[in-house]
Amino acid sequence: MDIHEYQAKELFVKAGIPVPPGEVATTPEEAGEIAERLGGTVVVKAQVHAGGRGKAGGVKLVDSADEAREAAGKILGMTIKDLTVEKVLVTPAEDIEDEAYVGVLVDRNSQAPLFMVSPEGGVDIEEVAETQPEAIRKLKVDPRYGLLPHQALWLADFLYQDPALIKQASKIVSQLYDAFRSNGCSLAEINPLIVTPDGSVKAIDAKVSVDDNELFRLPEVEAYRDAAAEPWAETRAREADLSFVKLDGNVGCCVNGAGLAMATMDLVKYYGGEPANFLDIGGSSNPDKVVAALEIITSDPNVQAILFNIFGGITRCDDVANGIVEATKRIDIEPPIVIRLTGTNEREALEILEGAGFSAHTSMDDVVEQAVELAGKF
Repeated sequence: MDIHEYQAKELFVKAGIPVPPGEVATTPEEAGEIAERLGGTVVVKAQVHAGGRGKAGGVKLVDSADEAREAAGKILGMTIKDLTVEKVLVTPAEDIEDEAYVGVLVDRNSQAPLFMVSPEGGVDIEEVAETQPEAIRKLKVDPRYGLLPHQALWLADFLYQDPALIKQASKIVSQLYDAFRSNGCSLAEINPLIVTPDGSVKAIDAKVSVDDNELFRLPEVEAYRDAAAEPWAETRAREADLSFVKLDGNVGCCVNGAGLAMATMDLVKYYGGEPANFLDIGGSSNPDKVVAALEIITSDPNVQAILFNIFGGITRCDDVANGIVEATKRIDIEPPIVIRLTGTNEREALEILEGAGFSAHTSMDDVVEQAVELAGKF
């Protein structure tokens, strides 16, 4: 789950990280009132789950309340990477003498938190990694012991030469790890971490992603979820208790079980196609989940064929078949549907599908090859 910058800053403040004050506005008038209270030059920043806000015109530096209203009027309602801006953060502008990057994420390979720091802040860390890999220092944290003080100093020492700045930065690095760990984060980053003319080190931007699997124990973090800022398909999948990941291909996949879903996507690629999604309806075969799955798949305009690959164990094939039939009654489905059903109540499922004008197969290779072929015709 991604959260907005202003929410991430709230988590940082709780961890003790120095963050400039700021307030959120949903109208130009509110933005003007906040700017007037803060006084001086302020920054009006779009709050949307997407990078590149500045390049898209979603960050404006203004000198008065009237200018803040005007800037917010332009930013609110604009679209950044297909997401509509509904909130802006108004925060004081800072004089900046230096910018650095500090981030920590879950490294899937080592199964441990991984810190990355760089004196090249204010730009995409991916760009730095590609053009200046020597400008990044990395540290894997042993989750049994956490980030130790000497490790935080070692990371901060890569950012600055001034001992006073190193001391401040090492504390912030430790606080960032505390925020990362206590809030179930998969990513927490400060970009940029700045030095002001008076020698203060501050976090003026914040990005946090939370592992969905942690949310059951963190209701206060779950409350940060902004469904309006998420893609519709992700919200619908969560509501229907489906595991869904959007991909870039044109073969929509509906499968039961994560392992079978991964194997199905591999087979789609083997036959020369590209999967449009990972979608696992799980062990339950409630027909309503199948309807939700087809709603999600058909909402993707890139999908040119829909592939069902169901191996019935706990999942009942007849329930899946009823879901397919019901979905075709509720939804106008244009892409052809290719179905493989085998296992529990397979015979009943085939009768249901045949009665609705569908055919089903038992060979996984056959249906995948057929789906790829159909998708390639469009």
